[in-house]
Amino acid sequence: MFNRKKQPPIKSLIAADSIIQGHISFGEGLRIDGRVNGNVLAIEGRASILVISETAVVIGEIHADHVIINGKVTGQVNASELLELQPTARIDGDVNYRALEMHQGAVISGKLKPFDELDIGGEKPALTLASNNS
Repeated sequence: MFNRKKQPPIKSLIAADSIIQGHISFGEGLRIDGRVNGNVLAIEGRASILVISETAVVIGEIHADHVIINGKVTGQVNASELLELQPTARIDGDVNYRALEMHQGAVISGKLKPFDELDIGGEKPALTLASNNS
C-alpha cells in the first residue's frame, strides 16, 4: 500500500557517538544512530521518513509520515502514514499511527491508537503482523 509511493531520501544522520540536547526539525529523511534528548519533528507539508536504528535512543516525541523504529523511544510516537516496528524496537509511550507493521519481538509500553477515521477519509487503519519468514 505505502510501498507504491516514492520515499523521500535520507539526507541527515545523527551518528552513533552523537548526543543531541534539544528538539530537531527535519525535512525529507533523517536517520538516528545516536541519542536525542528532545522532540524529533518532521516539517509539516513535506513527505518525511525517520529511521531510528537499533543503537539509537530518543527521549521525546516523534512526528513524521513514515517512522521505522529498531531502537528505543521514550515518548509519544506519531506516524501519519506508516509505523514500522522492527524486532528490537522498544517504545515507552503512546503510539498514534495510520498503518502499523510490527515484527515479533518489538515491545510497546503504552496505548496503541489509530488516527480517527475522520482523519483518514473514513477508512479503517491497516494493521499488518510481520512474520519472521519475510
